[in-house]
Amino acid sequence: MSNIVFIATSLDGYIADKNNGVDWLHSIPETESLDLGYDKHIASTDALVMGRNTFELVCSFDCDWPYSKPVFLLSNTMAEIPMGYEGKVNLMRGDLKEIVLQLNNAGFKQLYIDGGITIQNFLKQDLIDEMIITTIPIVLGGGISLFGEMGQSLRFACISSEVYGNGICQNRFVRKR
Repeated sequence: MSNIVFIATSLDGYIADKNNGVDWLHSIPETESLDLGYDKHIASTDALVMGRNTFELVCSFDCDWPYSKPVFLLSNTMAEIPMGYEGKVNLMRGDLKEIVLQLNNAGFKQLYIDGGITIQNFLKQDLIDEMIITTIPIVLGGGISLFGEMGQSLRFACISSEVYGNGICQNRFVRKR
C-alpha cells in the first residue's frame, strides 16, 4: 500500500502562481511532447485522492473529465458533489488515516495524492510513501507552495533523477522510515 505524490513545481517550489494559476507549467517550449511519466504513474495507481481546490481547478479546464480511475474528493466544506460530476467523484471527509484505511480496505492500495493542501496534510500525518516531483525551470517568486509548515522532519531518499533536454528535471523520492 502506497500513497504517492506526482506533481510539478517551479524552481522555487510553487505548484501555482500568485493568482492560483498553472499556465506557467507550459512556459517551457516543447513540454507538450514530453513523456514525463504521468501515463505510467496513473496506470500504476488504483485511485486518486484530491482536495477541493484541485478539484475546482480541474473542473475549470476546458476538457472532458481527465480521470479514468476513481476519484475521492476530500472536503470538509462541500455538502454534495457538484452537478455533472456525480459518479465521477466520491466525497469524503474526516481523519486522513481513517480515510486511507477505508480506501485500502475497499481495495484501493496505490493512491495518487494530489493538491497542495491535501499533500501538506498527508505529510503532516506522515502518510506519504513516495513523491515524484517534476521541476519546471522557472522562478515564480510566490504562489502556493508544495510544502508548508511541518511539526516534524520527514526523511526521504532520492532513488532516481531524470533531466530532459528542455531543462525540466524529475526526481523520485521514497520515504525513509
